[in-house]
Amino acid sequence: MMAIRGAITVEENNSSEIEEASAVLLEKIMLSNNLDRESIVFVLFTSTEDLSSQYPAVGIRKAGYTEIPMLCVSEMPVTGSLRKCIRVMVMVNVNGNQRVRHVYLEGAKKLRPDLSG
Repeated sequence: MMAIRGAITVEENNSSEIEEASAVLLEKIMLSNNLDRESIVFVLFTSTEDLSSQYPAVGIRKAGYTEIPMLCVSEMPVTGSLRKCIRVMVMVNVNGNQRVRHVYLEGAKKLRPDLSG
């Protein structure tokens, strides 16, 4: 089992942006790591306190990922931290020698420039 990290930012605190961004982020993680849905064990989302319109998991469920356990929690409000950010940790079953590719999109690229190339 391995953990894949990722993050994305949105422009506005509204349901449709949060849903779309979370779906885009998970899809990019799936494609970048050549995963199928059956390999996902669970998905943990965090979002900054300024994103209160929707749970990120709703976007994933609307994209058809209905059988995967998901949990959404609030990110710690750290002074100076990136705003309007959704972070994710996807636990997956993978081949032991498979290299994991973490995904950072939009404004979240600055969180991990070493992984955003």
